[in-house]
Amino acid sequence: MELFEQLNNTYSDATCELEYGSDFELLISVILSAQCTDKRVNTVTRELFRVANTPQAFCDMELSTLENHIKSCGLYKNKAANIKACCSSLIERFGGRVPDTMEELITLAGVGRKTANVMLSVAFGKPAIAVDTHVFRVAHRLGLSNGKTPDEVEKDLCAVFDPKDYRSVHFLLIRHGRDCCHSRNPDCENCAVNSHCATYCKQ
Repeated sequence: MELFEQLNNTYSDATCELEYGSDFELLISVILSAQCTDKRVNTVTRELFRVANTPQAFCDMELSTLENHIKSCGLYKNKAANIKACCSSLIERFGGRVPDTMEELITLAGVGRKTANVMLSVAFGKPAIAVDTHVFRVAHRLGLSNGKTPDEVEKDLCAVFDPKDYRSVHFLLIRHGRDCCHSRNPDCENCAVNSHCATYCKQ
């Protein structure tokens, strides 16, 4: 697909920007990344994972201590409560391991379909496209989806792209959203894929 090839050529280094050393650390990082930048999450987890990097260590940590560690990520009270509950479930139901199916992942506190898809794709190498705000916006502007919900956009993107490219599609659309197709004032004139863009072609 020409659109995919052009995006891939433009953002050949697009990949997961979260820093992690295990599937569990990635899960915690993705939970923290909700409405927060990857850069901020990495700053927080560099210190956090020195203190705790297993489900049991997080269960043993006082809630207030965890809140203080992650405060700068925003929504820290909800995130801290979800992380504690998630870690309890990992220990009680999954023997401390991070499950590798959508059905199991979305039963964990703080884990919705987007987070689950990131885990499936990045941690477990399964074909999945996670739809965050960047992917949602760019998919609509390019004319890849008219879906009104992230689930609908995910379904449309999965129908357009080859399953072997799903992981790359996620990171390419995020990079394009961050670097060019901004929420406000997108740089349409310098966009590498404007010839494929439904919004640009209507101008």
